[in-house]
Amino acid sequence: MPDFRLRVFQAVARHLSFTKAAQELYISQPAITKHIRELERSYGQRLFERRGSRISLTEAGQLLLLHADAVELLHEQLTTQLQDLHGEAAGRLRLGASTTLAQYELPALLPGFQQRYPQMELTLLNGNSEQIAEAILSGQLDLGFVEGRTKSRDLHYEPLLADELVAVRHATPAGPPAVPMPLAEALAHPLVLRERGSGTLEVLEFALREQKIKLAALRVAFYFDNTEAIKTYLEAAPEALGFVSRRALTRELAAGLLEEVPVAGLRLPRQFEALWVQGQPLTRAAERFLRYVRQQYNLR
Repeated sequence: MPDFRLRVFQAVARHLSFTKAAQELYISQPAITKHIRELERSYGQRLFERRGSRISLTEAGQLLLLHADAVELLHEQLTTQLQDLHGEAAGRLRLGASTTLAQYELPALLPGFQQRYPQMELTLLNGNSEQIAEAILSGQLDLGFVEGRTKSRDLHYEPLLADELVAVRHATPAGPPAVPMPLAEALAHPLVLRERGSGTLEVLEFALREQKIKLAALRVAFYFDNTEAIKTYLEAAPEALGFVSRRALTRELAAGLLEEVPVAGLRLPRQFEALWVQGQPLTRAAERFLRYVRQQYNLR
């Protein structure tokens, strides 16, 4: 197993923060400092430049990061090959998913995968689509799942599942409108939206842009970083309107807490997609999980 001090160094190098590295590794900040100092004494080189509260990698630090990443990859490959000798599926799988997927889709799939591969150590990072893409590119995740319109040329995207955003509000005694609400009327409501960087907001912005409407011109009551907060806000604010994945509304619609509002001229389809670094093969564990997800959704 690679020296734990290298994992500490990699975490600090990714975040350029001792505090964030401590949070990622669940150890104290003094312990982070101790491990970095030990590495610097061992190699006889300073690994980080410290300017006030900011740090940056030295030339030696950049070289060590390059080799530490290579050591980690070699260790993962060795572990996979040794496990394959005995027909075992074990190891670590670091997954990441944008909020809708992390809250409403993947949790239902994880137990079945764990039953099939009980030796696999799974972690799931929840963030918005932009954060998941950044985590994939920085090597923090093996496989990601997102929704949205923006694509990075450094990432490979595989469509998995169709979804749709719908306008939704506090349930009214009269029920949902019998005919679609005019777009101008819908957008005149106080709007409750996802935060910048989320695939949900991005899909809405693209659709509005096609209608020559700028988000900045609308009355936004609140931006939230998760769908549950949007739904709870709407339950308490009858005058507000939100845009939420249809897959996230099953319970609230059935319970009569919220109701869907069809909006004339506004369709918000989107795709859930798997993503990983362009040109790099998936780890064996990530391949297994992606194959399992395809099977659950009857994809080829």
